[in-house]
Amino acid sequence: MERVAIIGASMTQFGDRDSWILELLEEAGEKALDDANIDAAELDHLYVANMASGEFEGQTGIMNALAHDLGAVPAFTQRIDQTSSSGGAGTYAAWQSIASGASDLTMLVGGEKMTHRSTPEATDIIASLIHPAEYKHGLTLPSFAGLTARLYLESYDVPREALADVAVKNHKNGMDIFHAQFRKEVDKETVLSSPMVADPLRLYDFCPITDGSAALVFAPESVAEEYTDDYVTIAGIAGATDTHVVHEREDITTMGGVVESSRQAYDMADLEPDDVDFAELHDMFTILEVLQLEDLGFFEKGEGWRAARDGITTRDGELPINTSGGLKSKGHPLGASGVAQVYELYQQLIGEAGDRQVSGDIGLACNVGGFGNCVTTTILEGSQ
Repeated sequence: MERVAIIGASMTQFGDRDSWILELLEEAGEKALDDANIDAAELDHLYVANMASGEFEGQTGIMNALAHDLGAVPAFTQRIDQTSSSGGAGTYAAWQSIASGASDLTMLVGGEKMTHRSTPEATDIIASLIHPAEYKHGLTLPSFAGLTARLYLESYDVPREALADVAVKNHKNGMDIFHAQFRKEVDKETVLSSPMVADPLRLYDFCPITDGSAALVFAPESVAEEYTDDYVTIAGIAGATDTHVVHEREDITTMGGVVESSRQAYDMADLEPDDVDFAELHDMFTILEVLQLEDLGFFEKGEGWRAARDGITTRDGELPINTSGGLKSKGHPLGASGVAQVYELYQQLIGEAGDRQVSGDIGLACNVGGFGNCVTTTILEGSQ
C-alpha cells in the first residue's frame, strides 16, 4: 500500500473569534489549499471534523455548506464527530480515503465555535459525551480529571507541583506560536494558587474554551511529489476505544485507548516509542499529558510526572512534548484540536516551525476523546 502524504496544512487564530463555524472552516480550508497549491475543485473528498455545531450554534450540514463555499462541489463530503477526538478521527478517515484508493486528493477541516456560550453551557454540552450512567450523578470531564489526578498523586507518591510543571512548560511553548489563544508564560506559584476547579486540579490545570479551525490536505505519496517537495507521510495511524463508563476500568490512571491505538500505530510504522523525536499530546488537563506519556510507552507507569520537572519534555529536552503549547496554551476548539496537532508536526517536519523549531524526523500526535473513551494516534515522518 502506497504511503499517504500531507501536502498542505493550515491553522487559524485560536481564541475568542467573532467568526461563526462556517467562516472558521472556510478560513482554514482556503489557507490549506493555498499551502498545497491546489484548487478546491480538484478535491475528491472533503471531511469536516466537528463535535457539536448543532448544539453550540444550531448549524448542521456544515460539510456540504463548506464544499459549496470553497468551490469543492462535487466532492464527497462527510462530517466526523468523535467528541474531543474528532480531529484525530478525521485524520484517520482522510488517511483511509487515500490509502483505499478512493481519492487522490482529500482535505480535512476541523473546527468548533464555542466562546459565545457561557462556561456552564459549554461545559454541559461537552459533558453530554459522558455515559448516562455517570452523567445522571453530575459527573463532568473536570470531575473525572480531579478524581484521577488525586488517585495518581496518591498511588505513586507524586508531589502536587509536578502537574504545575506541565502547565508552566506548555505556556512557555505557546509564546512562540502566533495562533495560540494564550501567549503568556505562567510560573508555578500562579498555577498552584489559581482557583480550585476539581480538587486537586486548579484553573491553570485546564485548557480554555476556544473558537478555531485547522486543515490538512492529503494525497498518495506519488501524487504529492507532483505538487511539492515539502510533504510528510503518515507512517502509522490507528484508533481505539476504552470503556465508556470510566469507573468500570481496572485502573482509571491507564487509558486503554491510548495504549491500544499507539501499539497499532507503532506496529504499522515499524517503530518503537524510542524512535519518536517529538509529540503533540492531548493536555486538556495537565494530568492527561502525564498519563499519555506513560500509556504511549515513553515512561514507565508512575514515572511520567518526572518528565516536565526534569526538563525531558521541554523544547530543548530529549523528548519535546507540545511544542505548540498544547491545548493548554494554544486552546481547544474541539473538532480542530486533533487537526492542529498534526499541523504542528507537519510544520516541525518540514522545518517551518520558526522559533519553536526542534530537530527530528518522527513526530507523534495523540488525540483523546472524552476521558480516554476514544483515541487516535498518528505517527508522521518527514520526506527528506
